[in-house]
Amino acid sequence: MSRKRKTYTAEFKAKVVLELLESDQTVSQIASKYEILPKNLHDWKKQFLENMSLAFDKSSVVKEYKAKINELEVDKDRLAKKLGNVVIERDWLSEKLISLDLSTKKSFLAKEEGTQAAELNNVPSLNRQLTLLSISKTAYYYEPVPKYEQAWEKELLDKIDEIYTEHPYYGHRRIWKQLLELNYSIGRKWVRSAMLHMGLMALYPKPKTTVARKEHKKYPYLLEVYKNDKNQVVIDKANHTWSADITYVRLEKGFAYLAAIIDWHTKKIMAWKLSNTMDVSLTTSVLNEALSRYPAPDIMNTDQGSQYTATEHIDILVNNGISISMDAKGRSIDNICIERFWRSIKYENIYVNDYKTLTDARQGIARYIVSDR
Repeated sequence: MSRKRKTYTAEFKAKVVLELLESDQTVSQIASKYEILPKNLHDWKKQFLENMSLAFDKSSVVKEYKAKINELEVDKDRLAKKLGNVVIERDWLSEKLISLDLSTKKSFLAKEEGTQAAELNNVPSLNRQLTLLSISKTAYYYEPVPKYEQAWEKELLDKIDEIYTEHPYYGHRRIWKQLLELNYSIGRKWVRSAMLHMGLMALYPKPKTTVARKEHKKYPYLLEVYKNDKNQVVIDKANHTWSADITYVRLEKGFAYLAAIIDWHTKKIMAWKLSNTMDVSLTTSVLNEALSRYPAPDIMNTDQGSQYTATEHIDILVNNGISISMDAKGRSIDNICIERFWRSIKYENIYVNDYKTLTDARQGIARYIVSDR
């Protein structure tokens, strides 16, 4: 029996996204509650944030639909001319079993492809048959492979976080080898993908260090002129240079992301936020909080991650007259100030307390940062 793909109403998606935005639960917990994939939840949140302005400007939507209606009217005659081809395809498809499962559909198509199919009259091409039977090329050629259990994935992500915190100069190859030594049977590419997902990068020069968007503008590294003879950045006054970054925080059932801004001179945390998703709204909210509490710095330094190169984040810096500095390509060590803070808070607070929920983690991290000031 084939499995029907689940569909969700707009009301259901809105309800779940609002719960995600207002809740202290992780993405994994909310996804499990409603029996949906965490990726779907991430996508729904992104779509919600991108389109929430439509609630106050319906005229643009109406205009868009009017334009589409006009296009449909123009296409009407052209579609009528294709009716003959549609009838042929319909007649061919009606002769086949409608309720075929994927394996049966694939075996049927295999009988019709090749020279034999080319010699038959009124039989669509293989590509057209796949479309009519709702089979993607990926599904047609795909061979199932074992998937990891969600709990096991969580265990691996936590272990990768521990190894990286202990050895921040490790790349995905060395972390993968250490996992193998710990009897984890896992592929190197999976480790690399996990590290990209967690925002982890080795602290040494290497060919590629950050997940960036090609369409986003990149800015030069401005802190080179502040380096001493030992190649260390030295900022001699407070509120001159800030640095921002995001790190992975493990919880008992899932994980969260901690974003923070630190002052290079005082090592004070200017603002921070713990969230169940990692997107541009996380970084912009932390930046806006810092600017509401302190005077704008001369320089803001970040990596080239998509959250920091996004237009929303860049616009805030430009509007406040802040010079934008980004780690040089292959030089994540340029942001070493906040990387050291991540190491300290994980060893001195996060790992020690082993937080159960997002609320527990938020309260515990708040106590740590206040005491550290």
